[in-house]
Amino acid sequence: MDIGQLSDKILNGDRRALARAITLVESGREDHRAQASELLGRLAGANRQALRIGLSGTPGVGKSTFIESFGMFLVQSGLRVAVLAVDPSSARSGGSILGDKTRMERLSRERNAFIRPSPSQSHLGGVARRTREAVALCEASGFDVILIETVGVGQSETVVAEMSDLFLLLLAPAGGDELQGVKRGIMEMADVILVNKADGDLKPVAIRTCADYAGALRLLRKRPQDPEGFPKAMTVSAVEEQGLAQAWDEMQTLIGWRRDNGHWDRRRADQACYWFDQEVRHALLARLETAQARSRMGELAAAVAQGEKSPSVAARDMLAELEQG
Repeated sequence: MDIGQLSDKILNGDRRALARAITLVESGREDHRAQASELLGRLAGANRQALRIGLSGTPGVGKSTFIESFGMFLVQSGLRVAVLAVDPSSARSGGSILGDKTRMERLSRERNAFIRPSPSQSHLGGVARRTREAVALCEASGFDVILIETVGVGQSETVVAEMSDLFLLLLAPAGGDELQGVKRGIMEMADVILVNKADGDLKPVAIRTCADYAGALRLLRKRPQDPEGFPKAMTVSAVEEQGLAQAWDEMQTLIGWRRDNGHWDRRRADQACYWFDQEVRHALLARLETAQARSRMGELAAAVAQGEKSPSVAARDMLAELEQG
């Protein structure tokens, strides 16, 4: 694979080249990892930035419907939109349905939209192992907005906040029990809460639910990266495409304030440091996956099981051998 040619095509907005590049960065093969690093190094010089929006939500809330409606709204506003959707992988087979393209049929036909589903595999945090690198590729390809859809809502979903500029939490109309079921951690990470399905008979319920969440947000400590009034809760209807323009206006207001007050650059710098730390940790863990390391781990585990070594001593011996190797 000619990395130079692939880089040029990505910079020129070639969607097929972008898809090939994401496949490359998702590969675990050592030669592919080297090529991916070279590609990302070449593209970093372009210094293109998109608005990264992370999106999580409770099961059945209509994330795919919302993303398609919101994506169509952005495309019709003259923006190029990339969607990185993460599907949960089977713990038994490792497979994934990857059905987001079929669920977003209208958006997938748009020339200025790009949809890429990826399996989560065993990676925690609601995102795929290499989603951050896929984001960088989409930015280099000239997309204006990148929507990062996670597999669901939960405490571990907060990882997506470490690769996004805005974090949206999509919720369904419900009573107080639903509010109790949403983890405080993810509420604190959300920049905007959108109560979806505010249409038909559910509209009054959605308005009440929105008021409940707005009240809950007021109880949380105000964050230094937010202007007055944020984070906030709003109602939307993805099916009727209502409230999307107002939600977009609020997002732009928040991002504009963060840019003007230095929070945008500081957040991007903090995220880069976070992912540097993660890469080092994953590289160290990868050293334990070699055949030689697994064999030695097995020997030490047997010694621990038989009481010949304590777990802490065996661990220290293993680490010492890794340092020597």
